[in-house]
Amino acid sequence: METNILYTHKDLVEKSKSGDRNSQYRLYELYVDAMYNVSMRMLSIKEDAEDVVQDSFVEAFKNLKSFRYESTFGSWLKRIVINKSLNHLKLKKIPVTPLDQHEYHISEEIIDPVKPKDINKIKKGIKILPDGYRQILSLYLIEGYDHIEIAEILGITISTSKSQYHRAKKKLIEIVNTL
Repeated sequence: METNILYTHKDLVEKSKSGDRNSQYRLYELYVDAMYNVSMRMLSIKEDAEDVVQDSFVEAFKNLKSFRYESTFGSWLKRIVINKSLNHLKLKKIPVTPLDQHEYHISEEIIDPVKPKDINKIKKGIKILPDGYRQILSLYLIEGYDHIEIAEILGITISTSKSQYHRAKKKLIEIVNTL
């Protein structure tokens, strides 16, 4: 990563570290919408996403002194939001099912019948997906994590992450084709 990217909003972060409430509020304003969208994609319930985002900002500001610019502030905050969203789902007992607990096999064939004009159908389809599938799809396609990172975040194997992703993609295609 370029050094200047890592220091995006450094002045605000440094002032926030020293307890400047105005700087904290400015950081909040800069990132709240993006972090809400991250959480909403994972949780799909407005109130839950709002709660997770608020808790994430509280945790971020409480632990801001540990932020060392090894990533951007936004990436660091996004990781907090994702972890809190996943913890919220765990509390609701929504598991990611390992591949070996299913009797069927997923084809390695990539099927992509979705046209760009169907983007609204895709958005609706993602909302309809079961929570576990939506998690994997969001982390991989939208948040940009690879399967190694997803496995680490969710506490599953890499092969489970890959198989869940392929199942989610297949299910999404089925849903979109029925809309």
